[in-house]
Amino acid sequence: MIGRLSGRLIAKQPPAIMVDVQGVGYEVDVSMNTFCELPALDAPVSLHIHMAVREDGHFLYGFLSESERTAFRQLIKISGVGARMALAVLSGLNVDELAAAIARQDVACFTRIPGIGKKTAERLLLELKGKLDLVAGNATAIAAGQIIPADPLQDTIEALVALGYNAREAQSATKALPVGVSTTDAIRLALKQLSGLK
Repeated sequence: MIGRLSGRLIAKQPPAIMVDVQGVGYEVDVSMNTFCELPALDAPVSLHIHMAVREDGHFLYGFLSESERTAFRQLIKISGVGARMALAVLSGLNVDELAAAIARQDVACFTRIPGIGKKTAERLLLELKGKLDLVAGNATAIAAGQIIPADPLQDTIEALVALGYNAREAQSATKALPVGVSTTDAIRLALKQLSGLK
């Protein structure tokens, strides 16, 4: 699987670009947020890649930031949301704006994106709730009224998600943790709660 491409930008025609990597041209679809930040033609470029293998071909989706690729992957996990719609969302909203809209449950932010109606917007908000807090910027986290960067409870949520729990379970398990608890103790107590131990 291809996870990253570094080479020379040789073509730009939104939403597609082409990156020359040692003589091989890779066609990559990008969001408009990434497209607008790309360098000039013939300049070096490095992209985080999501590779999709389907019956009709292999497809590459590129992002200048790891956080945007993470958001893309969260979007395409949702039933009925394909790569095209995920790129449309990330073309209309950057990652911080997306996370803030989810925290506010702002339907209007999504319905302004072409191809997304009210029902789809509501489903996206429900499915994405709590899933982008870890990749959004500090301002978004604070505006959402949820976390303070570098807080031990947030580190605990991140650890629980890495262990396979979903964000909702992880956040629920940390709600009753005592104030001032260390990250190590917080993880241990949260795991105990999630496993049903007393």
